[in-house]
Amino acid sequence: MRRILTLFILTLMAIPSFAGRTVRLQDYMDAGSGRDAMPAIRRALEACRRSHASVLELPADTLRILSEKAYEKYQFISNNDESLKRIAFDLEGMKHFEVRGNGTTLLLTGFISPFSLEGCQDITVSSLTVDYTHTFHSEATIEGVGENALDVRFSGEYRPRIENGCLYIYDENLIKYRFASLLEFDVQKREPALYARDYWLRDSTIPAEEIDKGLFRIHKDKLTGKVGNILVFGAEARYNPAFFLSDCEGITLRGVTLHHCGGMGVIAQRSRDIELDGMVIEPAPGRMISITADATHFVNCSGYIRMTGCRFCNMKDDHTNIHGLYMAVDEVLSPRKLSVSWHNSGQYGIDFLRKGLRVEIVDNRTMVTIGHATVKNVLRLNKKAAEVEFKEDLPEGVAPKMVIAADDAYPDVLISGCDFRSNRARGLLLGSRGRIVVENNYFHIPGAAILLEGDGNYWFEQSGVRDLTIRGNVFEDGNFGYLNWGAACISVGSGIPDRKGSEAYHRNIRIEGNTFKVFDPRILHLYSVDGLVFRGNTIIPTETYPYGGNTREAFKVSPECKNITIEP
Repeated sequence: MRRILTLFILTLMAIPSFAGRTVRLQDYMDAGSGRDAMPAIRRALEACRRSHASVLELPADTLRILSEKAYEKYQFISNNDESLKRIAFDLEGMKHFEVRGNGTTLLLTGFISPFSLEGCQDITVSSLTVDYTHTFHSEATIEGVGENALDVRFSGEYRPRIENGCLYIYDENLIKYRFASLLEFDVQKREPALYARDYWLRDSTIPAEEIDKGLFRIHKDKLTGKVGNILVFGAEARYNPAFFLSDCEGITLRGVTLHHCGGMGVIAQRSRDIELDGMVIEPAPGRMISITADATHFVNCSGYIRMTGCRFCNMKDDHTNIHGLYMAVDEVLSPRKLSVSWHNSGQYGIDFLRKGLRVEIVDNRTMVTIGHATVKNVLRLNKKAAEVEFKEDLPEGVAPKMVIAADDAYPDVLISGCDFRSNRARGLLLGSRGRIVVENNYFHIPGAAILLEGDGNYWFEQSGVRDLTIRGNVFEDGNFGYLNWGAACISVGSGIPDRKGSEAYHRNIRIEGNTFKVFDPRILHLYSVDGLVFRGNTIIPTETYPYGGNTREAFKVSPECKNITIEP
């Protein structure tokens, strides 16, 4: 027996150990890799999986990546658009692994997502830059302003055409990039133009004609702008986020720069323990827009979310949104069973209901929680609908149109030492019920710098903060964009149709030691809040922009709020 054991141990010792092994992408590149590095990336990742390598090292160069030989899978990504995705780095199921960039630039062409992480654990992506040869949005210079019309000229990377009396944009490979909105940017300040509004386009088309070589006249009711400014044609959909995280744990993005992607910069769902360290999102030289949607977005996450030393600017939407999801009750099938469905198409296909999950049942009219239940079984009917059975009887009064959401774990959030500026819309949309600290950041936002929302009738996003600290930040000249983007610098605007609810939706907020440099006098707007302290802050009036609002009320507190202390 001892001899057999000795032979077994010697055999194990003879098996090569790959612990700590580094795979170099350079070793898998060939003569064709200069045109398209995707085949080499696939070979290298397969080698990493076979050998259980801990590092994939990139070659400190520019890697051109085409979509033709990329990974492919159909993905439902919360608050982005579902589709069959092409993916450059598909890290599904990998653990204890790093993609070490060494300053590499990933230059992608076409409808392709840079990174997809599903079911991953302890993953780091570091020191790389992501950009595209052709952007998902389009940019043009305004050269003339007429009645309900603008004359625009596109830069060389865009290939505009008139087809059936409408304007369309192509790239060099004749791939069409459809757009669904227009927004004017100030070319000097490199930010949304003062009080500029979105123009939304029906069927993603706009009537146009070419009035001179390369000069196009576009037509839309009430369309206006300023000669010399940039008109941004917003991407039709959010197909290709830069980093998609689903059911992951322990993900770190360190020293990553995003010049562009066709969706959100980082979108995480049902994941925990996520850290963004020194992440930069900014346009490449010569462009006005960086990425086409939110910089970051976290849905039904837990553990911790940390953003430290980041710089986000010129995105086509918010800096971050952290929230849960509400499914609507369609029918009460029995005392312990509900038929539920998604009522926001951006949530289709997202599975958050699972056996053993504790859910809250919320009255969609008052947003008050009427009770809790524990999931016993879930039958998913399709991407929109499901039937869910609970271990106990449902609370009395549950009815169609009410909503349910996970109520078992929320992330603690730290956002520290970051620079947020010059994007479309808002700054931080905070909806976690864990501990949130927002400290020592700089905000220059065209809408509300910090927004607390949540509703069960439109976006169906679960919120309701319970422990929020905002301290040591500088808020400078916010709310210079479309007035509907924010009711104040810090705004609480939850969607609650019936204001008679006795329970406040947001609680325990501290705003201390901040500096507000403001041309817009609206500092704080509160609705459905129980417990807020505004103390030790400095307010400095400026004249950076002319104020175009209708009210100069610095602190607006709705009557149903309670335990509010404001000491300017």
